[in-house]
Amino acid sequence: MSTVSTVPISKSVSGHRSERRISVHLPLTLRRRDPHGVTNEEVTASENLCRGGAAFLTRFDVTIGSEIEIYIPFSSHTSRRREAAFETHGRVVYVVDAPSQGERLVGVQFTGPRFQRVFRSESTA
Repeated sequence: MSTVSTVPISKSVSGHRSERRISVHLPLTLRRRDPHGVTNEEVTASENLCRGGAAFLTRFDVTIGSEIEIYIPFSSHTSRRREAAFETHGRVVYVVDAPSQGERLVGVQFTGPRFQRVFRSESTA
């Protein structure tokens, strides 16, 4: 059994997140290189998002500090106006075991473009 470290996402000096996270499930495609240089790709969904980061479930064995490419497609039926897909890079800032067997909840801080789209939380819908 592996030990998993936990590191908070986007904490300000006061100890609170610097940005409010919105609980929203959007499809994500993740690409990363493993320690041997092999590129892996996985389709999953966000658990929550903010302009500067995201959390999602993954079956990959990721480590804090690793880099991940993130792609979020936007379909024409999710918005009245046509929007381009969102692509960025992120650095893993926390990893915890998820309740589902073999998955981890991963938090990333975007190191590329920040997320600009606005959503209403699914918990208030």
